[in-house]
Amino acid sequence: MPTSLNRSLNLAQITLYGVGSIIGAGIYVLLGEVALVSGKLTPLAFLVAAFVVSFSAYSYRHMARRLPYSAGEVVYVQEAFSWTPLAQLVGATIILSGIVSSATLARGFTGYFAILATLPDAATISLLVTLLTALAIWGVRQSVWAAMVTTAIEIFGIALVIWASRTALPAFFQAPLEYLAPTSIDAWSGVGAGAFIAFYAFIGFEDMVNMAEEVKNPKTNLFAGILLALIVTSTLYVVVALCAVTAVDLATIAGAKAPLAVIVERNTDFPVAVMAAISLVAVVNGALLQIIMCSRVAYGMAKRGLAPRRFAHVHPRTQTPALATLTVGTLVLVFALSLPLVTLAKLTSTGILAVFTLVNASLLALNWRDGHRTPTRLLLPLAGAGLCLAFMITQVVT
Repeated sequence: MPTSLNRSLNLAQITLYGVGSIIGAGIYVLLGEVALVSGKLTPLAFLVAAFVVSFSAYSYRHMARRLPYSAGEVVYVQEAFSWTPLAQLVGATIILSGIVSSATLARGFTGYFAILATLPDAATISLLVTLLTALAIWGVRQSVWAAMVTTAIEIFGIALVIWASRTALPAFFQAPLEYLAPTSIDAWSGVGAGAFIAFYAFIGFEDMVNMAEEVKNPKTNLFAGILLALIVTSTLYVVVALCAVTAVDLATIAGAKAPLAVIVERNTDFPVAVMAAISLVAVVNGALLQIIMCSRVAYGMAKRGLAPRRFAHVHPRTQTPALATLTVGTLVLVFALSLPLVTLAKLTSTGILAVFTLVNASLLALNWRDGHRTPTRLLLPLAGAGLCLAFMITQVVT
């Protein structure tokens, strides 16, 4: 009898997995870019982005409860439209995006690592990707525990930013409309542009559905876990955005490459090298979770005959899809060492928006087919599909 995946993750673990996947390195680098276009309305830009993402999260939650399997998006599209080439394209897009994301993070790791030690970039990347791939193969429990620890460190970094801004935050309560109420068309335009950037800081919740076959009681725990992960990250993002616009002048924070380090450096005597180390942890966590996610998508597709069957093999001792994980890790290393990734990463983010659109459309189609035609069951996934499609078109046009 073939070895199955190890169903060992409870609600707390899958929620922390989601929080770590969403936070990744996003807020650590994107905050300055959002502030550059949204100014003091940066907190509102993050709120708008959270609102947009919530529609797709609604669809993911309901699809995960209905079809709790690895390669979730592939299964959803196949079930809704019964078109194998489309399902395979969705799977390939998810895997490619994860590989590119992990490779990009591995390359970004070298910049932070250079603050702490000197090592050739190729050696740093090779060592990092090899260790992360080995950890992912070792076991899902070990991998998720490592991700939980690194997520806790990421959250500590955010807590440090909030503590550093403690004397400046009351300024928000004295004039909240200054940070939450645009007063002109140009201001609304800045909020929209900032929300478009901030949207990518929320990507990662979708990775949770690909762990469905390793979650205890997935129909309940995934449904709740996705919601909890989004609530936690949305709250942290908005509070950190408030810290940025109250504790540091806009000229300093706008466009900053290490915005959280800037906030801590300008408001405390805390060593900046420690914030650099925390940022490194965020990068490592993001890369690890992408490797795990991609291997589970490959595994789930192989189980359904949508990818080579060998990727469905589960190692009898580690209970992980070892070959799929090794293949993903190897591709991450190749991409990180050899390819210019900026354009490819932009194209891949467009692909992710296309996947979101199809997941929303899948829930809409299944609800209609199964007779669940109440306004909520139809309008929410329709709105999610429309918003993602609009974001995708905007990205292609710009």
